[in-house]
Amino acid sequence: MHSSLIGKIEKAIRYQQEPGRIHFQNVQVEFRGEHDNYLVTLDNGTWHCNCHTFQIGLEDCSHIMALQRILNPMLDEKARSAHETLIAAS
Repeated sequence: MHSSLIGKIEKAIRYQQEPGRIHFQNVQVEFRGEHDNYLVTLDNGTWHCNCHTFQIGLEDCSHIMALQRILNPMLDEKARSAHETLIAAS
C-alpha cells in the first residue's frame, strides 16, 4: 500500500475519534419513525421536521431530539441549544 494512502487512512481514523472537528450546518435526512418516515432538515442551525408534532407548532419532536443527541458534538451552539437542557438531563 502506498505510504501516502496509509497516512490518509491514519488521519481519517484520528478524525473519526474527534467528532468535534465536524460541524453540520445544513443536512437533510429521512428518519424512519414508528408510524411513518419523516424528513428532518437542519439549515444554518434551524431544525424542521414534517411530522405532525412539529407541524402543529411544537418544536419538541422526538425525531429532532434524537438527531441532536446523535450529532451533539458536531452541532453548532444554535442547533444544539434548543434542546440542550433536555439532552444533558437524560
